[in-house]
Amino acid sequence: MIQLPLRIAKQHQRLGRTQFAALPWRDAADGIEICLVTSRGRGRWILPKGWPMDRTTPAEAAAIEAREEAGLLGQPEDRCLGIWTYTKSGIPHFAMVFPLQVTRTLDDWPERAERRRKWFTPARAAAKLDAPELRQMVLGLVSGMAAPG
Repeated sequence: MIQLPLRIAKQHQRLGRTQFAALPWRDAADGIEICLVTSRGRGRWILPKGWPMDRTTPAEAAAIEAREEAGLLGQPEDRCLGIWTYTKSGIPHFAMVFPLQVTRTLDDWPERAERRRKWFTPARAAAKLDAPELRQMVLGLVSGMAAPG
């Protein structure tokens, strides 16, 4: 399925409760590695994520967030790995997760002073994430790559 860019009126861009997240990964000597970033508030390990953007596909929006929050550049996939839900300020949020194969890491990026980024093995990344849905997506990405096809 091909994603089409969203068209969102400026006054409605921040009203939605849907977000798009990147699951950044790269090839490593022992398999693949997953990159996580810290949240601004409590410093928990999370995936880069943000709001829908006008004239941008969900996967492209996820890739933009990965660049801004973690200094990661790469090729996003148009397939959604899944959706995870969380509550922030009493409001439910739904985040769609898209794989991002990282081809370059920047030394400087917009939110560098506010966040840390770190590469983990898939098992370690899954263990660092609070949401069970995210843990399953990380491990599912790895098993999907290992499956014959």
